[in-house]
Amino acid sequence: MNEQLRLQLACGRYDRTDALRSREIQPDGIDLDYVGIDVPREIFRRAMESNEFDAFEFSLSDYVRLAARGNSPLVAIPVFPSRLFRHGYIFVNANAGIARPEDLAGRRIGVGLYTQTAAVWIRSHLTSQFHVDLSGVTWVQEGGERSGAFQYSKALGDLPANLTVEQSVSGRPLGSQLAEGAIDALMGARIPDSFGRDPRVRRLFPNYREVERRFFEETGIYPIMHVIVLRRHVYDRAPWVARSLFDAFTRSKTRALELMRFSGAQKYMLPWLYSEIGEMDAVFGGDPWKYGVEPNRQTLSALIGQMVKERLIPHAMDLETLFIPI
Repeated sequence: MNEQLRLQLACGRYDRTDALRSREIQPDGIDLDYVGIDVPREIFRRAMESNEFDAFEFSLSDYVRLAARGNSPLVAIPVFPSRLFRHGYIFVNANAGIARPEDLAGRRIGVGLYTQTAAVWIRSHLTSQFHVDLSGVTWVQEGGERSGAFQYSKALGDLPANLTVEQSVSGRPLGSQLAEGAIDALMGARIPDSFGRDPRVRRLFPNYREVERRFFEETGIYPIMHVIVLRRHVYDRAPWVARSLFDAFTRSKTRALELMRFSGAQKYMLPWLYSEIGEMDAVFGGDPWKYGVEPNRQTLSALIGQMVKERLIPHAMDLETLFIPI
């Protein structure tokens, strides 16, 4: 019997990857050590600053920026463990006079990191869908330990010179600064702790679910946040690993969908789960989490187009060069 390749993978503990983590499904030829880490920033930091893990979940925008520079130490397989609509992640101070997207022009807007994938998507929504002029915005980036998880991102290149970006030095979470009026709005990857606790913090789109569904129906875009990457030296040594992992991730996702649909005993604590599944099937055709380049071409092209527009990368990139052929 041939010896299996030992591979350490860091990824969130998701329903769609649970069969891999539990080893119910194992990739062919690979002895997979699945390191489950719930906070994506921790995966990114450890992988990029401490050189941990052979394969890992990674920020899609950071991967694209690395690839655009050339000679990237990473290669990607078209598996996307995290994706999320982002209209519901724009929060405003209720007293700031922001009633419509265009009212964000010229404001002070907090963001965890200007270059993070969630923020790129939100700016894409605002500028392309609602034609908001963000040129006069002052961007206030998160300060303190949380931003330290992105120290490696400084090596990916400077921000465009036309931006006004401040680093928050107050030590106060951006959600608290929003409630206090130090910033007018907040966008990013998380719901601020102040939301639901402080009446001064509200969503820009209270009906965000309707807005997001309409956006998908009109564009076919379901925003991708993260991608699975391999160290290039691992891939160069054993290129078959990419296909093996892709197939295993796909089988694990299929298993999660089967378990979710089992009606004998409800797996998740969602009271109207089966109604939600019905809506998911109607909107997404049964599988909202498609892997591969072709099923995601429109979504991937939209993100890359926004990154070019914002000068985060110098030119558009061919998707076939961004991902290992599967």
